[in-house]
Amino acid sequence: MAPSHCDTNNQSNAVPVAMPAAVVRLGKPTPRIGFGTASATLGQAEGRAGVTQAVLHALDAGYRHFDTASSYNTEAAVGDAVAQAVRAGKIASRDDLYITTKLWIADAHPGRVLPALQKSLWNLRMEYVDMYLIHFPVSMWPPAVEGAIMVVKDDLVEMDMKGVWEEMEECHRRGLARAIGVSNFTCKKLEYLLSFTKIPPAANQVEVHPYCRQNKLRAYCRDKGIQLCAYSPLGGKGAPWANNSVMDSPILEQIAHEKGKTVAQRMQENLDIFGWELTDDDRRRISALPESRGTYNFFVHESGPYKTAEEFWDGEIVAGQSTYQIAASLDSTN
Repeated sequence: MAPSHCDTNNQSNAVPVAMPAAVVRLGKPTPRIGFGTASATLGQAEGRAGVTQAVLHALDAGYRHFDTASSYNTEAAVGDAVAQAVRAGKIASRDDLYITTKLWIADAHPGRVLPALQKSLWNLRMEYVDMYLIHFPVSMWPPAVEGAIMVVKDDLVEMDMKGVWEEMEECHRRGLARAIGVSNFTCKKLEYLLSFTKIPPAANQVEVHPYCRQNKLRAYCRDKGIQLCAYSPLGGKGAPWANNSVMDSPILEQIAHEKGKTVAQRMQENLDIFGWELTDDDRRRISALPESRGTYNFFVHESGPYKTAEEFWDGEIVAGQSTYQIAASLDSTN
């Protein structure tokens, strides 16, 4: 699971941490630390029960923001965990949580957005999500097997962003998504999106960590009132989209040691990031680290709308480590 490892004990004796939240332009405030449910095998190695247990452990530790996606194959497991937590009295209701899910590229077409969200809600067994994101700024022709999670690069096509966003707005108007936003959008793509939106995006979820600092994008989102959310803050080591620089960095290891922290902390420790800060020298050393992406060229292809990583990322941090190809269809039954 990203970003944290699971505790080995079924029950947690830790006192849940009070979680600061970020105000977004739509819906309720977003807890500043979330528990991601993407894994290297997209849920297959862990199985539905394994993901459910991981989410329950996270709830015990104090997490209240859970991030999933139709392509992660974990929506149903998140729904199972939430239902079990309510029955056990761990939380009063689903409303105590912040749930994010995402629109997969095969459904990023006019006419498919609302049905895709309705399917996600059915998987989650929820009436609404707190945040619904366009997963990537690209589309793909729907697969022959409905629900298959596979990237066929020959089938990548330019997204009808205006048509897709109009349906995202409809999802919000119907109350199915309390907030709507995007993921993996650059400044240029956000600028185009904002040129026609009636409801601007509340958030942009992107790769952010010490080796992918996204300073330009962070400043742009701040100026436009878009909450920037970080995924893979530890670089996602072990995942197909990993940027291993974070976990392998001697500089970060040294800074962590000086602060009595670890570069990669366990589930409970990940919540213990408040009440201390980096020194100016720490920030200087981090700002000098070379930038690169883990999520790099997944959707780059000679026949697609983006021929190079430079085009896909509009010149924003175009160095990358991962060349992972999703080559096999995954079970869509969650």
